[in-house]
Amino acid sequence: MCGRYNLIATGQQIMDHFRLLSLPTDNLDYNIAPGQKILAVVQLEDASNRAVNLHWGLIPSWAKDRAISKHLINARAETLTEKPSFKNAYRHRRCLIPATGFFEWQSTQTGKRPYHIHKPDNALFAFAGVWEHWEHDQETVYSCTIITTVANDNVSSIHDRMPVIITSDDYSRWLDKKTAIVKIADFLAADAYHDMLITPISTRVNNPMHNDEGCLH
Repeated sequence: MCGRYNLIATGQQIMDHFRLLSLPTDNLDYNIAPGQKILAVVQLEDASNRAVNLHWGLIPSWAKDRAISKHLINARAETLTEKPSFKNAYRHRRCLIPATGFFEWQSTQTGKRPYHIHKPDNALFAFAGVWEHWEHDQETVYSCTIITTVANDNVSSIHDRMPVIITSDDYSRWLDKKTAIVKIADFLAADAYHDMLITPISTRVNNPMHNDEGCLH
């Protein structure tokens, strides 16, 4: 799964990397947890890209209330086209979720040990995501989930799942609204993990209330 990540790039770096004209927020975030509003890149009807804030935890359009979102922070790549919660969003509402790293915990005899999985110099990359528009009792929420897949050989020593990362060459193809059906296997085939580093870090990151550079030490 992917239950915690960070985004510690500057606003200008994010805009340059994703070719954006503006951002809704411009804050370093060392420890992003589900239930928060997170930065995502979506494609508009005119084919332009826009950065927006989305609630992390998908709320399907048919849901009776928001409570379901805490169970839908991730979507399995293997069942995207089957699960009612995700299949329409996968066809019509794909998004990119900017990140500079994510966290996983390895079970050991002395407890769970946290690791930071990131590119050299904490360079930017993007998780594959899908988003939804939910309205109920005059309340409107735009939400998203991060797609996961089976862990590769490096990550599997820590966890059996990992987030799907879209390479920068595939950003446009992933977001393209004109293409309703994309094969997730095509994006999994791109080796977006080839230069990823796995760094042991302090248990300070375990507490989602901690949001500072110490989380990466």
